[in-house]
Amino acid sequence: MSPVAFHVAGDAPLRTTAVLYPAETPTQLDTLFVFAHGAGAGQSHPFMVRYARGMAERGLDVVTFNFAYMEAGKKSPDRAPVLEDTFRRVIVAAAGHRQVTAARLLIGGKSMGGRMATHLAAEPQSWPDQAPRLNGVVVFGYPLNPPGGPSRVSPDRVSHLLRITVPTLIVQGTRDSFGGPDKVTQAVKSAGGNRAIAVHAVEGGDHSLSIPKSKTRSQADVDAAVFDAVVALARAKG
Repeated sequence: MSPVAFHVAGDAPLRTTAVLYPAETPTQLDTLFVFAHGAGAGQSHPFMVRYARGMAERGLDVVTFNFAYMEAGKKSPDRAPVLEDTFRRVIVAAAGHRQVTAARLLIGGKSMGGRMATHLAAEPQSWPDQAPRLNGVVVFGYPLNPPGGPSRVSPDRVSHLLRITVPTLIVQGTRDSFGGPDKVTQAVKSAGGNRAIAVHAVEGGDHSLSIPKSKTRSQADVDAAVFDAVVALARAKG
């Protein structure tokens, strides 16, 4: 099915647009994935479209959206509470869309969008009453630290991860300048650990999970392995 654009209501500065990519496989996973973009590019970025389509082809209903600052054409992201508020409103709107019947819910995103998803998962007391229960989180390229910045990880990027109780998948490239999979794993472990979090390493992947050209595997192969990991999370109990 073709993607379906829709609007997410809110006060004028916070209205935004979203796109539903309906599950395309005959056997759906009965799962909705609300998928947020990174800081520098909105929902129409090729990565977002490619990943939304790839997961829809495997049986997930996928909804992408623009954060309000991106919708307004601004370059700098809003502060975390504003981003989180938009994310919550999109979750409610997506779950209530007339073409979405999925009973299970995953949230996640690319880089900053994925970090905001972990914020929401770590604050169940602020979960919207109108939204279904959260079953899992998926992050593509967790921004552990600024590229080229101090080697010491800021606690505000890690401490909240310990409060997440739903299964959480962090997909991280080994060339990610924001912190590779080993660094993410070690940061969580050093802070106290959380068995709900699994890190999926993409060998040779950068912050966008892109790999150098290779004779042994293609970008499509890498993406397919990532999609399979997301499907496994969607099928898991949680």
